[in-house]
Amino acid sequence: MSREIHNRIAMFRADAGMTRRELAEAVGVNPQTIGFLERGDYKPSLELALSIAEVFGVSVELLFSFEPFPSLSQALQKGRE
Repeated sequence: MSREIHNRIAMFRADAGMTRRELAEAVGVNPQTIGFLERGDYKPSLELALSIAEVFGVSVELLFSFEPFPSLSQALQKGRE
């Protein structure tokens, strides 16, 4: 059984001011791999997922999920309620 994996890599990368190339170098993969991950075209190994989370200093659950992440506008709306 193969499940879709959603991620927030692009959001964390942009917030950190990192390029795909910089993130790829930090975790030891090809920059194309980061693009494939961000688009959902590739599922990371556990080692890669943990490495990416480590670069951003967050738990892997903040980066990856089986369920789609709410949009930022939805998250802000909930915060106001």
